[in-house]
Amino acid sequence: LEGMDDKSFDRIFKPVVSKAIDVYRPTVLVLQCGADSLTQDRLGCFNLTVKGHAECVRYVKTFNLPTMVLGGGGYTIRNVARCWCYETAVLVNQDQEISENVPWHDYYDSYAPDYSLHIVPSLLENRNTKESLEKTKLQVLAQLSLLECAPSVHMHEVPPDSIVRSEFDPEFADPEKRYDGDSKISGLKRREFPGEWYEPEKMNHNGKS
Repeated sequence: LEGMDDKSFDRIFKPVVSKAIDVYRPTVLVLQCGADSLTQDRLGCFNLTVKGHAECVRYVKTFNLPTMVLGGGGYTIRNVARCWCYETAVLVNQDQEISENVPWHDYYDSYAPDYSLHIVPSLLENRNTKESLEKTKLQVLAQLSLLECAPSVHMHEVPPDSIVRSEFDPEFADPEKRYDGDSKISGLKRREFPGEWYEPEKMNHNGKS
């Protein structure tokens, strides 16, 4: 609900992601870091700070799985830039080294008046109670628990669509000779539906026999 802050989001995000990874047992992760959940976003109604948002990235890193990190939404551009800059630092273990002051660049004035990498939450009321968050969390965890095993797609050989190989090895066929598609000599036989063929001399002008 409206006003979701860092603590509230953390209370939901970590247990749900942990359970999802435990159930699905992925070998690779794709993390989309949409930033419309940041405070002061033009469209979003959450109240997360850059550090609170980045805590999700930091947590996903702890699973030590190959991870592709993507951008996403975010409609207060200066805050999106702040967020993705800091999260990049988190990903490469430089979050303790990066300056909290925005360096001068062509759009420096967009970060006035404090020119800081981080933002403070607004006074927006957090309408998410501990009880509602706990209820939502338990519902999601229960749904995940209904999955009996990790879903997967089995790898298997895909048979050819249009040809069937016979026992004859076409490697020994004469490359200069064209063979009838139905010939056993070619080693290849096209699958044809009899209804596709007709004898023109038996057709009348309406296309009927």
